[in-house]
Amino acid sequence: MKIPKLQIGSITAKIPIVQGGMGVRVSLASLASAVANQGGIGTISSIGLGNIEGSAEVCERTSLEALVDEVRKARIMTDGHIAVNFMGVLTNVDNLIKATVAAGLTIIVFGAGLPTRLPALVPDPDVNLVPIISSARVAELILRTWDRRFERITDAMILEGPLAGGHLGFSPEQLEHPEDYSLEKLLPEVLETIKPYEDKYGRKIPIIVAGGIYTGKDIARMLSMGASGVQMGTRFVCTEECGVSQQFKQAYLDAKEEDIVIIKSPVGLPGRAINNQFLKDLEIKGKLKISCPYRCLTACKVETARYCIALALLKSYFGDVDHGLIFCGQNAYRVDKIVTVEELIQELLCELEEA
Repeated sequence: MKIPKLQIGSITAKIPIVQGGMGVRVSLASLASAVANQGGIGTISSIGLGNIEGSAEVCERTSLEALVDEVRKARIMTDGHIAVNFMGVLTNVDNLIKATVAAGLTIIVFGAGLPTRLPALVPDPDVNLVPIISSARVAELILRTWDRRFERITDAMILEGPLAGGHLGFSPEQLEHPEDYSLEKLLPEVLETIKPYEDKYGRKIPIIVAGGIYTGKDIARMLSMGASGVQMGTRFVCTEECGVSQQFKQAYLDAKEEDIVIIKSPVGLPGRAINNQFLKDLEIKGKLKISCPYRCLTACKVETARYCIALALLKSYFGDVDHGLIFCGQNAYRVDKIVTVEELIQELLCELEEA
């Protein structure tokens, strides 16, 4: 088959693969540019890039500087397409988005919150706005709000199902029955919901599906159902270009299916992670001592939080996985080797063609 391209607003990627934004520091310029160089869309995560020592002002300033630095690095390393992923619950998310646009990037991915103000924050029509959604209801809410307030629609949407890694847009009760909220069920509902807005504005709203996409055969199935592309995160962690510690990658390689668990995040959302020594110790201790001057997440309840999620993710990034959190997708246990991004994407495209 001919590999379809992925068009999002003003940009066209050669292949329908988006590398998911993974914080803290999991997906930076090296990984994102490698994916972009293969024709996909690479994504830098804006989460947790700042200096965690010092005042809240220092943390906020250094996080912005570090993000702009990663964007500049990526633009030097590739002529391909780069996106930046933002969490709506970040206290300085508006400043981060403005700095990214000023640095010249044209794809903004927005999750962990409703982007009701995003078009006002980024009025430039050449900057493509891509919210992450988990249901047709959320898609309708965003499109209706943007249509009424800003007379525009999204340039694409990422439909994230219950098998994704990290923070999830589903309740713990829903995650006990992921088959009821599978992409196969959610995608047709979303496609039906967006059609009136596509008709009104005379252009397609590409739906990119995410969560549990592992092989080229999975990609082919989603494309045949009407998706315009897929987003993958877990598969890219164990690549040479991903900058996490070797210990972080080894945790993926060692993980068994029963090691993949749902946790309650200090952010107030459920999340999917590897059940490592950190989580086991946490069950015994109940809560770690937290002293937080940063308040980096608006949704974080520091007084009741069992641990600092930013610090826990950062420790794993640097290699102290026994005292850190390791986010992953449901299929992380299937990863069995470290490869280059080029090798991974060529494998996926070959499987896609065969399917």
